[in-house]
Amino acid sequence: MQFEVIASARSVQGSGASRRLRRAGTVPGIVYGGEAAPVAIETNHNDLLLKLKKEAFHSSIINLVVDGKKEQVLLRDFQTHAYKPLVLHIDFQRVDATHELHIKVPLHFTNEEEGAGVKFNGGLVNHVITEIEVHCLAKDLPEFIEVDLGAMNVGDNVHASQIKLPAGVALVKHGEEDPIVVSIVAGKGAKAAEEGAAAE
Repeated sequence: MQFEVIASARSVQGSGASRRLRRAGTVPGIVYGGEAAPVAIETNHNDLLLKLKKEAFHSSIINLVVDGKKEQVLLRDFQTHAYKPLVLHIDFQRVDATHELHIKVPLHFTNEEEGAGVKFNGGLVNHVITEIEVHCLAKDLPEFIEVDLGAMNVGDNVHASQIKLPAGVALVKHGEEDPIVVSIVAGKGAKAAEEGAAAE
């Protein structure tokens, strides 16, 4: 999926200027990274809010057009109001095609209801992690990574190291950790049956 954000450079900065921008329906932000200097920008609030609601926007290469000049960026951070649907600030990082990215990518779980653990044994799917950190070149960045649960039974776990990654994508490891991503746990009905059998 391709995303494009239209922005313009802003010369006036500071909290007062940012408040005026928000009242005018625009969001202050910054784009940084690479060899170019950081640039303060502003972009349309409602367009940005809609894009932020899309999962893929958070893990895709974005075409940022600043005063007609296009560059590729990643969404790095954004601040929202505590309870209003308002975006207060946004940060983009320039993408270098020759340098690897470190980014979190969402996991999409497939065949949750088809595996024996859920379908026949009353198990419940327990999502422990819903995104993983990977490193890859910009051209290899996936919008999401699929995890197939079709072969899982009650008591089975999938660890981060067991996820099948697309070509050119590698898992970012933090020491010796290999966290559980998803597991199938016994449902209430299954537990009751087990307890009844044990009592007999």
